[in-house]
Amino acid sequence: MDLLDRVMRGDIADLSPIELAKLYDYDMYVLGDAAYSVREAHFGRKVFFNMNRHINPTNICADVCKFCAFSASRKNPNPYSMSIEEVVTLCVNAYSKGAKEVHIVAAHHPTHEYKHYLDMFRAVKDATPNLHIKAMGAAEIDYLTRKFGLGLEQVIHDLIESGVDSLPGGGAEIFDEKVRKALCHGKASANRWLEVHALWHKLGKMSNATMLFGHIEERHHRIDHMLRLRNAQPSFDQANKKMGGFNAFIPLLYQRDNNFLKAKDAPTAQEILKTIAIARILLQNIPHIKAYWASLSFNLAIVAQEFGANDMDGTIEHESIQSAAGAKSRHGVSKEEMIFQIKDAGFIPVERDSLYNELHNYQEVS
Repeated sequence: MDLLDRVMRGDIADLSPIELAKLYDYDMYVLGDAAYSVREAHFGRKVFFNMNRHINPTNICADVCKFCAFSASRKNPNPYSMSIEEVVTLCVNAYSKGAKEVHIVAAHHPTHEYKHYLDMFRAVKDATPNLHIKAMGAAEIDYLTRKFGLGLEQVIHDLIESGVDSLPGGGAEIFDEKVRKALCHGKASANRWLEVHALWHKLGKMSNATMLFGHIEERHHRIDHMLRLRNAQPSFDQANKKMGGFNAFIPLLYQRDNNFLKAKDAPTAQEILKTIAIARILLQNIPHIKAYWASLSFNLAIVAQEFGANDMDGTIEHESIQSAAGAKSRHGVSKEEMIFQIKDAGFIPVERDSLYNELHNYQEVS
């Protein structure tokens, strides 16, 4: 049987990542049509976005990941650390402008006390109780357990109690152990990343999942990464009517400036779109595929909606991590521009909340 047909049917149990990597040999438009059929069955021509604000409270980091241009180093000799009051002020300002979500991730600060993190989230929730807090990637959570000698269950319980509503997908990078060691030795392992999200999901909570690609990995490493996420996605609990799991998969394109990783040539647009299409085909148990415009560029993220993606992320307002490595995303994008660009491409802009509840369909907006 044709490989693509098998994958579309979900018949992949006996196929290895190397065998599945042959999907890349298909014509780009053949893959795109297959991925789009999956997307269309669930979302039609809808493209989701949200009103959000990214905040990165510090770039002072105990780790040195070779791919990272955000953390303070000799490549980025501009260390900073925000106070809790500064973070709260940014959240209040973003909420006043219509933001529904604040996305808070930071470096692994070597001297912050455990209480600092909990106090920050409590202060944000007290000041903006209706603002969804998406915060603390799995690698950050793992760092807290190691730094303070705490159990994973306790840290997650404390984060929830302090106001964290969902987890972002950062820190996944590439799960293959050899590639991961070259990228970010000392950071949370692939198994630990998955363990953090598994426990979060067990509590009925939602999170995202990412994959950093376009650096030193091979195609089969990307497939292996996707398969581990596919296998980690929980099934709906019919008995308790309670579900936690991955909301979205986000392929993050590696940015090449201001870091220590000696990467190969950048992937072509065709390679990027094939990766997104394959993700949609393989990860049919993860509802959404996000074309993160801050990583891909806005134009390519729009094109990716024809290749299986159904989400653009959001307005962001201010972005530090991708832009530090060369992406043109520092100042975010306006809601009006987001709606215009999606409509101009022939799609239906749909504003969502952090859990993909639809807030406003802009189909009729002129």
